[in-house]
Amino acid sequence: MPYTHEWDEAKALPKGFYTKCYEAGWLPGCVGPPWPKDIVPDCKIIAGLKPEEYDYFHELILIDELSRCGSGGVLWAISGGLSIGLPPILQFGSQYLREKVARACLSGEKVICLAITEPYAGSDVANLKTEARKTPDGKHYIVNGEKKWITNGVWADYFTVAVRTGGPGMSGVSLLLIERTMPGVTTRQMKCSGVWPSGTSYVTFEDVLVPVENLIYKENQGFKCIMYNFNHERWTSALQSARFSRVLLEESITYAHKRQTFGKRLIDHPVIRWKLGQMARQVESTWAWIESVTFQLCSMDSRESRERLGGPIALLKAHCSQVMEYCAREASQIFGGLAYTRGGQGEKVERLYREVRAYAIPAGSEEIMLDLGVRQAMKTMSKL
Repeated sequence: MPYTHEWDEAKALPKGFYTKCYEAGWLPGCVGPPWPKDIVPDCKIIAGLKPEEYDYFHELILIDELSRCGSGGVLWAISGGLSIGLPPILQFGSQYLREKVARACLSGEKVICLAITEPYAGSDVANLKTEARKTPDGKHYIVNGEKKWITNGVWADYFTVAVRTGGPGMSGVSLLLIERTMPGVTTRQMKCSGVWPSGTSYVTFEDVLVPVENLIYKENQGFKCIMYNFNHERWTSALQSARFSRVLLEESITYAHKRQTFGKRLIDHPVIRWKLGQMARQVESTWAWIESVTFQLCSMDSRESRERLGGPIALLKAHCSQVMEYCAREASQIFGGLAYTRGGQGEKVERLYREVRAYAIPAGSEEIMLDLGVRQAMKTMSKL
């Protein structure tokens, strides 16, 4: 926490930080249960847990505690690429690909990212345009296209890339592992409103020659692999934004006890207590919903949770980002000019207000999430 502002301004974490996160027992836990003991058998687990004990509540605690720093950029720098880029390989990749990248990424030696979003395809994943065409001898794919807003992309060693290998729509999408060292891969860091240390990147693939062995799962069946991890990605996004809402409330309460206006503390003004009460009721109710969903994740197998929790998690993600936006606005009003200044007493408030959009749009925009939640409920109702 003492270094968060420094790292945010530097737009990067210190060299060697990923290795420290591994040694602390964090990194392997970011890909979700079960703990990957077969890949990193020598890794100690945070809090002295046994591998078979690690579940979604432990991951919840891990994410929640790390989020106390009040920086989505730091959180995404630590695990943003890993938690979404590696699972497709762990779940669907060949033994060759697992051995090639899994341990190196989980131990912090290498960085991986997920490259799906394009300048012309965000939430509409099925209509992406990046093309992978096989060479005449069938030994390679030639990849051409652009990806945008790719978390960790600027320093990634590996890219889990959604490409079009077939016809239009989801049935023509495949996943390829593309390596930084392959000629034709270029990245540049984007200038975004927030989450600066996360390395948000514009990625270009120009005639990149990729061995067919780097195909993840089956050709034209990559959309299934992409969808498989969406619940986990959205759940972790909800956890982060929920803790950020609590951080904003905590900062506001602390400051309201120090700052004096018109001869009394801010906390002694009824209008300020009203703001704090509105924030608190939303923060506490949101956390109750998170624990309910987390319990269900622990109680269901992966197939059942994908079928039954896609809608609720989508609604939860939209709710959490909207609560964060509300708390960020009210906290900034309580802090006044300090919330308009980078660094100092209002550091967390200023930063989190900028980062609201990073939780309201990525991993499925609020609009898409709300619609998905209702459509999933309708689908379930039709089966009754």
